[in-house]
Amino acid sequence: MKKIERVEYIISYLDSIYPDTPIPLTHENHYELLIAVLLSAQCTDERVNQVTPSLFSLANNPDEMIKLNSQKIYEVIKPCGLGPKKSKAIYDLSNILVKEYQSKVPESFEALESLPGVGHKTASVVMSQGFGHPAFPVDTHIHRLSQRWGLTNGKNVTQTEKDLKRLFPIEHWNKLHLQIIFYGREYCTARGCDGTKCPICKTCYPKRKKPKKTNKQ
Repeated sequence: MKKIERVEYIISYLDSIYPDTPIPLTHENHYELLIAVLLSAQCTDERVNQVTPSLFSLANNPDEMIKLNSQKIYEVIKPCGLGPKKSKAIYDLSNILVKEYQSKVPESFEALESLPGVGHKTASVVMSQGFGHPAFPVDTHIHRLSQRWGLTNGKNVTQTEKDLKRLFPIEHWNKLHLQIIFYGREYCTARGCDGTKCPICKTCYPKRKKPKKTNKQ
């Protein structure tokens, strides 16, 4: 199967099993989404969704968040891991939003990536899932599956993102980002599939016999 055929098949197959793509992180506004995505670094969405109700009951906007202190934030978000670093980032970025952005989450990659604790992936998720701008955030699932499906050489997530944006039509980016994550969690898991077992791997590479080694992000 040629690469363009794999791309077309992946779009079609993922649309058939994931016609709807609900955002995994529970949130009610752009600020809550930003904080939830920040907390999701090296943490499962399930754990984040267990923690954020307590945090957002105390503060669901930057004005309320800066009334807390980093220690109080840390006490709430500790189960998500990297607590000291994340709590400081949440407090510091909330201060910046109040002082420089009228307490609103900025709608630009440059502004978002300038905030403490917000890298390109986090900014991409907020821009795509929050504001609806085309983006293709690459997490561990997408990085792994893109290599198994022969869409990238997988040297790093930056290169993977560039390759995926080049291969897939822009109008599919936001939905595919979530579809591939869902598929990676359900069918093409890190240990459950080695590039030879899940439906997409078997269809794209029917003659593949040996496990496909993938580079970590």
